[in-house]
Amino acid sequence: MAENLLIVESPAKANTIKKYLGKTFDVKSSFGHIRDLSKKNFGVDVENNFKPSYILDPKKKKVIKELKDAVKTAKMVWLASDEDREGEAIAWHLAQVLKLDETNSKRIVFNEITKSAVTKAIEKPRTVNQDVVDAQQARRILDRLVGFELSQLLWKKVKGSLSAGRVQSVAVKLLVEREREIMVYKPTSSFKVVGIFSFKDDNGKTVSFKASLKRALKDKKEALAFINDCIKSDFKITSVETKPSKRKPSAPFTTSTLQQEASRKLGFSVSQTMTVAQKLYEAGRITYMRTDSVSLSNDAIEKNKNYILENFGDKYLKIRKYKTKSKGAQEAHEAIRPSSMVKKVSSNSNEQRLYNLIFNRTLASQMADAIFDKTNVTINISESPEVFVAKGEVLKFAGFLKAYNYQDEDSVNEKSELLPPLKEKQELDLDKATATQRFSHHPARYTEASLVKKLEELGIGRPSTYAPIISTIQKRGYVEKEDRDGVERKYEEIVLQKGKIKESEKIEMAGAERKKLFPTDIGMVVNDFLSEHFDKVMDYNFTATVEKDFDKIANGKIVWHKMLGKFYKDFHKTVEETTETAERNAGERKLGSDPKTGRQIIVRIAKYGPVVQLGQTEDKDKPVFASLQKDQHLETITLEEALKLLESGGNGRFIGDDPESGRPIYARVGKFGPLVQMGKYDDKEKPKFANLRKGQTVDNLTFEQALKLFELPRTLGDYETKTVVVGVGRFGPFVRHDGKFVSLKKTDDPMEIQIERAIELITEKRKKDIEKHIKSFPKNEDLKIIKDRWNRPCVYYKKKYFRIDADTDPTTLTEKDCMKIAGVKKTDKKKVVKKKATAKKTVKKKTTTKKKK
Repeated sequence: MAENLLIVESPAKANTIKKYLGKTFDVKSSFGHIRDLSKKNFGVDVENNFKPSYILDPKKKKVIKELKDAVKTAKMVWLASDEDREGEAIAWHLAQVLKLDETNSKRIVFNEITKSAVTKAIEKPRTVNQDVVDAQQARRILDRLVGFELSQLLWKKVKGSLSAGRVQSVAVKLLVEREREIMVYKPTSSFKVVGIFSFKDDNGKTVSFKASLKRALKDKKEALAFINDCIKSDFKITSVETKPSKRKPSAPFTTSTLQQEASRKLGFSVSQTMTVAQKLYEAGRITYMRTDSVSLSNDAIEKNKNYILENFGDKYLKIRKYKTKSKGAQEAHEAIRPSSMVKKVSSNSNEQRLYNLIFNRTLASQMADAIFDKTNVTINISESPEVFVAKGEVLKFAGFLKAYNYQDEDSVNEKSELLPPLKEKQELDLDKATATQRFSHHPARYTEASLVKKLEELGIGRPSTYAPIISTIQKRGYVEKEDRDGVERKYEEIVLQKGKIKESEKIEMAGAERKKLFPTDIGMVVNDFLSEHFDKVMDYNFTATVEKDFDKIANGKIVWHKMLGKFYKDFHKTVEETTETAERNAGERKLGSDPKTGRQIIVRIAKYGPVVQLGQTEDKDKPVFASLQKDQHLETITLEEALKLLESGGNGRFIGDDPESGRPIYARVGKFGPLVQMGKYDDKEKPKFANLRKGQTVDNLTFEQALKLFELPRTLGDYETKTVVVGVGRFGPFVRHDGKFVSLKKTDDPMEIQIERAIELITEKRKKDIEKHIKSFPKNEDLKIIKDRWNRPCVYYKKKYFRIDADTDPTTLTEKDCMKIAGVKKTDKKKVVKKKATAKKTVKKKTTTKKKK
């Protein structure tokens, strides 16, 4: 048996470390935390200095037994969980449960899983840092007390099954405040003028370029007056200014900046970024991924220096030492960087893509500035006081852009063009001038990444908490992340060309949202209730102050239970007072009366979400309910919109009765879009549904069109002994054959298509599938290698695509390789069956004993 037992919290981390240590070390995993606060009495003895009551995780019994057995045979136990507060707490819990002390255990930490880092850590062990453990305990206890007490209060005063958290509630508040800013925002319009100018160069060739009017014109009247001035004007360049400018590289990644950049460049969610980064860390590819430090070790700087000199040359090198600006940067001692200067590290495309981002950002941080020549040209208009301005930019020296070509968020909208050689007093011809009506935009909704940035700016949360905060508020139903289509908007355009002015009205799609966070009605109601009664808990500054207090506890400056006591006394008193005095708040709002019946119409939060309600429970007739649509809010819905939802008893707009069954037919908007419904929910027979086709709306759908929609899906005939069916689904019209779906073309009408055309589409799809196919695995029907829509090889597993790295030959991949790329782990089914069998035997045994008695 090995003399040393090294315990980490992750099996993947354990497997990596095993490669570096000899036979004298046995490396095991605790699979995360092995115990947590009991749920009985909150798991905290408030009267006894907030003494926590811990219980072992019942799922970890086998793991704990294995660790205890391993401890018995080991001379020294090394606790090697992560170096942040969470990791320190895991080490402390292990020491408590395994009954370790300073004579038979040591604590080691490393911020990268490499042989040298692990070896150095073993050479410099320490004891568990009790101050750091206390800081983590204080956070856990405070969150438990606040979460449990607020949740119970919400059940009584708002709606059952709700929950609240100290930091999560503040994050929701940010989203609610932004949504309300958007609700009241009134866009203003102005006219932006762009001119296309030309001149003859020295060779007599006509050269043209664009310039924009320096200011926007306030309305159409002013825009028309200006365009008219241009007809009789001469245009001359009054100044040409060329200045060199520099762009510096950004600092290496912290947790927050990695989450933001991975979202912007790779389209990753915050939780996805952390999952992929965790895998890279555990495989020994990057340093620890929960950090708010931007500094690099001297060893890392030296490695980057050598790589830059070897691959780019000395003019691209500029050693930089970054300092962390965040006062609370306690989580780790170094930025996220590669463990070694290796470019290819994983066959999993997401892991490789995130690694490339980290590698290139770290490398760029030690490289020279990028140098540009920026040119500003001013053009005088003889008959107007306005001026046109043209901006150009030429890259003179790439510097760090050689490694990391990116745009800062602040400069995403700044576009510069390459300008031709221009000089002062040069006369120009105006070929065309276009004045386009533009509209101001409401404050941007938060994405996951921009919310992380805001939380960090306010000092709310820490690197280890950003992803859980965002994940939790979505799971609780307070926030939804979704795409929303834009709406058609008319705008005006005035064009001057060849001395003639042409006015026109055009249409654009405006207001589209992609991967944005929207607070739900229940999220807004809960936020209002908590803000009204717990203004201190919901205060941004207070939440940030609590984080600073945790930092002070970790540094041994204050006692953890005193800090909790100071907060909890007032908090608990407020909970008790609110329980006694606060009225129930379901976000109820009176809209008016139904013009037909005179019954009152309200909107409120019901058991399954926001609804419009016609009438009260005490009325003779039962209340009628209708659910709000996704883009409707309790706060903004009008009486007219509510009446529309309540049409035909909440079923939608009545169109007519089905001639065959006599059941009523309604048109309404459902969860996934406009649809037609036959029958009511309270009928014995369930209602039938059919999706509306493109161009059809709830308001314009005719009775004949509705009947035709119910003919779908319809059977076209048989092909290869299998039935061919045509229908309309959530993603449009389709043909189904042998369990497979083929989308119809834009020119195909699902109401008119015949079997011959359907066979053509099926055959065409098969040919495309054959062209896309690269490799199959007979023993695993769910798995294959195919080309995606961009013709890139991918692993296709259970209807999901997983990119294969460009350097990998897909034909050489085995089934095991593909499953690894798809991130699938094998489960031990035998153990599960065995457990169930044992449980049944035990039950029989107990029954027999009872009969004997």
